[in-house]
Amino acid sequence: MAHPLIDLHAHSSVSDGTETPTQLIRAALEAGLDTIAITDHDSTAGWDEAVTAAAGTGLQVIRGMELSTRDEWRSVHVLGYLFNPNDGDLVPETARIRDDRLTRAERMVGRLSEDFDVTWQDVLAQSGGVSIGRPHIADALVARGIVRTRSEAFASILHFRGGYYLPHAAPTVLDGVRLIANAGGAPVIAHPATRGADAVIDERMLVTLIDAGLVGLEIGHRENTDAGRATLERWAEKYDLVVTGSSDYHGEGKPNRLAEYTTSPDALERIIAAARGVKPVRG
Repeated sequence: MAHPLIDLHAHSSVSDGTETPTQLIRAALEAGLDTIAITDHDSTAGWDEAVTAAAGTGLQVIRGMELSTRDEWRSVHVLGYLFNPNDGDLVPETARIRDDRLTRAERMVGRLSEDFDVTWQDVLAQSGGVSIGRPHIADALVARGIVRTRSEAFASILHFRGGYYLPHAAPTVLDGVRLIANAGGAPVIAHPATRGADAVIDERMLVTLIDAGLVGLEIGHRENTDAGRATLERWAEKYDLVVTGSSDYHGEGKPNRLAEYTTSPDALERIIAAARGVKPVRG
């Protein structure tokens, strides 16, 4: 008997996806998923719509978020599942991140407009969400015909070596894991092996994060390299971490397709058991 398809990383237009939460749920059903996690960047604003859209369908919705954090100069994303969305520490921190992301995006567009025919109004026209970032700038560049795709924009003009990139405020990865865990959530490091054998965090930091409440690692992801996966798999076995696989779906914004990587039912059960904020919702 085939395992149910479980995808624990997907974005809606609340952040940088191209589909509304309702459309995301429809896409999940069309892909044959049993369970979908809505994990917009630094926001839970799509939760209620996603749950409403799934009502009566049998689809299970895992409410989550992809929290922006950093480890020194490196950007680290932490997926948080089933946490309390009204937590008194997490709410103001995500608001701070979103506010800074907005001003950072506007400053980047100011730089870009000196060399390219693109304006802040062009970027706003591409965003229907609460978390404006580089993907929306990329969409504006595509709309203007300056690049062909989001991927091309990220590989060239919007690359951190492209001359227009600016960092944005984010808590340390340790503080991010603590915030999610203290809010009753289950933290999992997203796509942690995009740089080959040099994982986004080292083993010593990993141990520190586990002590702070880290539950797992997203090893099944198209951007993780083979060498990086091998390192993470050894660590997951050594420290008994949950291993997840996810699409990181963004609608038409990225080539990622729902269910291209999935999570086992046992892994999901461990995540649910580790969380105490909110429960999964079966439509």
